[in-house]
Amino acid sequence: MHSTVDGFSYGLVTPVVAYLMACLGGALGLRCTARAMLVTRSWRPGWLALGSAAIGSGIWTMHFVAMMGFTIEHTPIRYDVPMTFASLAVAVVMVGVGIFIVGYRGARGTALFTGGTLTGLGIASMHYLGMAGMHLDGQLTYNTFTVAASVVIAMAAATAALWAAGQVRGFLWSVGAALVMGLAVTGMHYTGMAAVQVHLTGTAEPSVGGSSAELLAPMLIGPLAFLVLAGVVVLFDPLMIMGRPAEVPAERKPGIPAHTEVPRAIRHPAHHPARRTRRPPARRASRTPQNR
Repeated sequence: MHSTVDGFSYGLVTPVVAYLMACLGGALGLRCTARAMLVTRSWRPGWLALGSAAIGSGIWTMHFVAMMGFTIEHTPIRYDVPMTFASLAVAVVMVGVGIFIVGYRGARGTALFTGGTLTGLGIASMHYLGMAGMHLDGQLTYNTFTVAASVVIAMAAATAALWAAGQVRGFLWSVGAALVMGLAVTGMHYTGMAAVQVHLTGTAEPSVGGSSAELLAPMLIGPLAFLVLAGVVVLFDPLMIMGRPAEVPAERKPGIPAHTEVPRAIRHPAHHPARRTRRPPARRASRTPQNR
């Protein structure tokens, strides 16, 4: 038998909080990605890894905050803890692959398309793997067209956000990109939830057990604490806030970070000692023996 599905049992509270979580993770992650493009290669993996974990944690937290308002009539909802945290790992890893591609190859062309696609697929994979960890006295089915639409939304949002992060135009630019990314990711979540149909098995009975909020709240403590720590890192790094330094050499050579002072010899090759021209020594006339 079909059952009534309610995704807004707490009204607008869970959608708004979920959107804010997506924006927080997106802002931190995109800022870390932009910061990675301003440092040397030795520091870049650390910033990209922090950005990947921030975006993945923000998306995962958004999903399960929204799921707190998801109820099904006549059946309790339970969550498989290993499967739930596996969805977090999938989100961080797949988002990380996309971010590392953009961080090392640049936010343009094939690299941007590949990184955005992988990041979007990571968002969608986290969503549907998290749904697979939800147990109830029935079966979930999905509308194929709506699921495909949710995946397209995720990939488009991720590509746009990574492009914005690659511009490295300051903190407000990343905040704007995070707001757009949060809106798109939250929209992807509710688009995916609109594809859900529930078929209960057996006789319908009143719901028993704890609510979704009581079950999910303890699992959200760790990712929320990580997002707070990542926020502290961002706030205490001046380049995170200001973005590109105020004074950037006009003639920067490829491979030299934007904040690195370019030596005078590189900016003005004429002053380099090795570049000074010297007159070749005069050739001495060779003496040839006279013919006797």
